[in-house]
Amino acid sequence: MSGTDLKVTAIDFFKSKNSLLHHTDAYNIENPVVRRGQAFQMQVTLSRELKSTDKLSLRFGIGEKPMKNRGTLMSLNPKKEQDANGWLISVVKINGKECVLSVTSSPRAPVGKYTLNVKTGTNIYQPPNNAIYLLFNPWCEDDVVFLADEAQRKEYVLNDTGYIYTGSAHSIYGKPWNFGQFEDCVLDTCMYLLDKSKIKLSERRDPVPVTRAMSALVNANDDRGVLLGNWSGNYSNGTSPTDWLGSVLILQQYYKTKQPVLYGQCWVFAGVLTTVMRCLGIPSRCVTNFNSAHDTNDNLTVDIYLNASGEPLTSMSFDSVWNFHVWNDVWMKRIDLPAGFDGWQAIDSTPQEQSEGIFRCGPCPVKAIRDGDVYLPFDSRFVYSEVNADEVYWVVKEVNGKKKYTKVGTDTKSIGVNISTKAVGQNKREDITAEYKFPEGSKQERLSMEKATAFINPPRPVPRARNASAGPREEAGSKPVVQQEAISKSGLHLEISNKAALYPGSPLELAITVKTSASGSWTINLLSSCQLQCYTGKIEANLGCIKETVKLEGKSERQIPLKIEPDAYMKVLASAEDELLIQVIAIAEVQETNDKLTKEVVMGFEYPPITVQMPETAKLNQDFTCAFIFKNKLNTTLDKCKLLVEGLGLFKMATFDEGDVQPGKIIKSEIICTPTRLGEKKIVAKLISNVIKTISVEKAITIIE
Repeated sequence: MSGTDLKVTAIDFFKSKNSLLHHTDAYNIENPVVRRGQAFQMQVTLSRELKSTDKLSLRFGIGEKPMKNRGTLMSLNPKKEQDANGWLISVVKINGKECVLSVTSSPRAPVGKYTLNVKTGTNIYQPPNNAIYLLFNPWCEDDVVFLADEAQRKEYVLNDTGYIYTGSAHSIYGKPWNFGQFEDCVLDTCMYLLDKSKIKLSERRDPVPVTRAMSALVNANDDRGVLLGNWSGNYSNGTSPTDWLGSVLILQQYYKTKQPVLYGQCWVFAGVLTTVMRCLGIPSRCVTNFNSAHDTNDNLTVDIYLNASGEPLTSMSFDSVWNFHVWNDVWMKRIDLPAGFDGWQAIDSTPQEQSEGIFRCGPCPVKAIRDGDVYLPFDSRFVYSEVNADEVYWVVKEVNGKKKYTKVGTDTKSIGVNISTKAVGQNKREDITAEYKFPEGSKQERLSMEKATAFINPPRPVPRARNASAGPREEAGSKPVVQQEAISKSGLHLEISNKAALYPGSPLELAITVKTSASGSWTINLLSSCQLQCYTGKIEANLGCIKETVKLEGKSERQIPLKIEPDAYMKVLASAEDELLIQVIAIAEVQETNDKLTKEVVMGFEYPPITVQMPETAKLNQDFTCAFIFKNKLNTTLDKCKLLVEGLGLFKMATFDEGDVQPGKIIKSEIICTPTRLGEKKIVAKLISNVIKTISVEKAITIIE
């Protein structure tokens, strides 16, 4: 009998054919990578022809001890209907000793790394490369991450480059970012993170626990995850957050060392989390919220304290407003929630507040945030206040040795503006504010706010300063229903603008315009301050103040200039490791009516561009040259200039040390590229120096056969 014993002698996974059908051909890995709920073919070569009496079964296992009753071992027999876990196998054709089989995994199968062995009678054959990677499938209608639109799938799952928006609400710029989900080791890093997350194998079917676990693991706070956050301004023993060009080096270093990588800030966390999500097959995008509230006690107000000169006292407040904050949206059906909350879900891996004892955030339905349904899991209150809190301004003065708080304004419209993501299929910013909130002042917004406020406990009726004694009670009540802005009797209006481009090394020429629109004589006390700040609102330097009394008649205006010489800010700009922004706050008070008004604007510096010179197309495996040219048009020397360049599928990250670049000097660096993959590839370049943290550029090239 043993002579005719049926044995398997080889297996062919038809890798190139399957990977095209499964949209996994870009993964840089030897093993088969397939998506769940979709058929893939393989060929089994046997020691003799298959007879009808022969027993043959394919056994797919996941985890340390695969078991049938736990749904972690699928034993598939071509003669049977689908197995209890929804997997199916069928014979496509038999040609002598060769048998082509089709395998369809369940669209609810746990995602991860499976091993395969083939049992024939009592023989078990284990192919030499027997690990199969099974991913979520946005192309499969029965998968909860199904996304109907092909252009969106290309963008949110397959695009390995993109933009992350930073700056401020008044000067937004796109930071090119290499997600690189198909690069060496990235898929294995994601598999390592899934194992490290300790979520049960049965929970790996469901993108809700998977995205929640990954939002925790991309930061290193609780679980020695991927990236350690650092907002101190000192990054000497690691990489400054502004120096990363993408996620690839971070994930590769983490996989190699299994130690947290130093350092990240919000856009780096969001970039890495996008990489992990897209790599696992969950549609994902980076979302930037400008004027993002960090409301520590969920009371929907952020208190901002100013001293008698109008300068912010950031150390006094528990709450803060970040110029921008970046998180992620992931796409899925929420079968765990009442109907109506499918679609985009917010998740955030920047460690801000703990959620159920761990630094993570989401997934929280974006529709729940828009509609004020803040009772829903996970972390909906926190995300709601990030986009909807009110800013309350207080001036703090010492009176008889006690602090006196005077409320000088409430801004109901400044938090959560210009919410941005990269547009589908083009290098443009798409404004998605309407997905997160109804138009300011609309009836729906009022209803949403009423609903949210009802779920959020009424706050203490005093300003929440770190060292406040009980303040005047009537000053800060519980959150009002959206107010229509009270038009003052004088029709007072403030504008803050810059008269010329804000180039480092040149004077900053700013102006505050005070306007009145009602008849009468008005005496206006104007208080204004200008600061250099980090994007988290931390003040690095006070640059100047204005204290002036303005007299206006009827409908008129007056412009008060605020000029800041380079000497006042260049030292701070050059010594700071972070990118700094210019914040201007103005407070105006009409003496005749006691009306008060506050206005705040944050502006970014402007920089000369980097030019990239290279052909529009190049041939596979044939070298081409790419040149980077930069002219220093600033009135200041750029010390210790470095040019960082990276091109996925073209060359590894490279650094050029350019030394000190004097005003007017042109630098040119060249790199030889050898394309290893077909299709559109992007090169990203970034110039950093003591003064400049964020000049970057990207350029695309198409690689042809």
